[in-house]
Amino acid sequence: MNSDIQSADRPSRHDAGTPENSRYEVSALTPPVDVIEDVSGITLYADLPGVSREGLNLHVEASTLTIEAESSLKVPDGLKISHTEVALGRFRRVFTLSKELDTEKVTAELDQGVLKLRIPKASHAQPRRIEVKTG
Repeated sequence: MNSDIQSADRPSRHDAGTPENSRYEVSALTPPVDVIEDVSGITLYADLPGVSREGLNLHVEASTLTIEAESSLKVPDGLKISHTEVALGRFRRVFTLSKELDTEKVTAELDQGVLKLRIPKASHAQPRRIEVKTG
């Protein structure tokens, strides 16, 4: 991991007791996430198979990014599931973000089970060119 984002997926005892968080922390899969950093920010790609936009919750609070999602397997009428490899359809991942990132400008896209989050660097952390004047 780079210095702008750190995984913080271990649930704390404090968080586990809250009703909002407990349903995800008790039994949730940790989705694989790729983090790519460039000069203007970071991009996260999270694999969330079977998750729709309605089943996705993204939260940024202070320096914590939380991804929570539920997938739903649609079974056509008249058919039943005879075997499943992964029965659990809940995902949860928590990251601690650097103060160098601008959490007010996070953008998110969900396409075919892949969540793309873009978090730009704050203006004070962006590289900038300094013009040199001649005397």
